[in-house]
Amino acid sequence: MNSRQRRGVILLLLSVICALGAFAGVLSVINDAKSKVGPEVTAYRLKTDVKPYTPLATSQFEKIKMPKRWLSPNAVTDITRIQGKTAVTTLRQGSLLQSDMIVDQPALRPGQQEVAIMIDAATGVAGKITPGSKVNVYATFPGKHEGDPAQSKVIVTGAKVLDVGRITALDPVSDGREQKLGEAVPITFALDTTDAQRVTYAESFAQRVRLALVAPGGDSGVPAEDRTYELAKDK
Repeated sequence: MNSRQRRGVILLLLSVICALGAFAGVLSVINDAKSKVGPEVTAYRLKTDVKPYTPLATSQFEKIKMPKRWLSPNAVTDITRIQGKTAVTTLRQGSLLQSDMIVDQPALRPGQQEVAIMIDAATGVAGKITPGSKVNVYATFPGKHEGDPAQSKVIVTGAKVLDVGRITALDPVSDGREQKLGEAVPITFALDTTDAQRVTYAESFAQRVRLALVAPGGDSGVPAEDRTYELAKDK
């Protein structure tokens, strides 16, 4: 092998080494990119705007793939989770679906509606009444005229509780001697129109509104003669 041939072999070997180095560099860049991006997962993006409290359907979303590390912890990756759900607020086109954007649809029967009223926390509501409970609603009213006795009335029987909110501090109220601070709990019921009017009236005009928890499977009915109570008529 003469010197020219030796130089050719050396150049060929150098070319092979450079090619291997370049290939290794490309693999390193790819592996580095993969390590930064991580595995991809499924997410769902809104095709159009969705109005608040609108029932959700799979046709409103498009399936996309994106790196898992870029998704927030509450991102929805299973589209079946929207079954029986409604939008909490306006959902904008192009937004990724998050679990805090959706809530369960109201558990209402035909003719029912959701009604929420504030109940004084001091009446024993806190910790005792939960969504799904049935309660009787009592209200106390002052006499219509001066000297008339105060009355306690059963406003609604067997009211289904849909939701129990957080205890909220009320504005100071006066009992004629001092300012008092109170706390109330928002309670949401499923009621027909008449019962909704009754609890709304009681919340606005009654001195007190109290909930009585009905035992599971128990009878929530109250005879007509027992729906109004006056201390003077107590036997």
